[in-house]
Amino acid sequence: MRILFVALVLANGLYFAWSQGALAAFGLLPASYGEREPQRLSQQVRPNALQLRPGAPSSSPSPQSAR
Repeated sequence: MRILFVALVLANGLYFAWSQGALAAFGLLPASYGEREPQRLSQQVRPNALQLRPGAPSSSPSPQSAR
């Protein structure tokens, strides 16, 4: 049982290292490693066209107590 626990912890650690790119020196990189936020920003179509407008005040009724 102890060997299984150690094997699972080791596998979890290796998976975490792989997913964070720590194994890049060994040529092991996840497929999505290069797609971080700066690259996604450059792939946006007309990001400057987005305009934020102040929201209208909420006119939803307030909760009423049960009668």
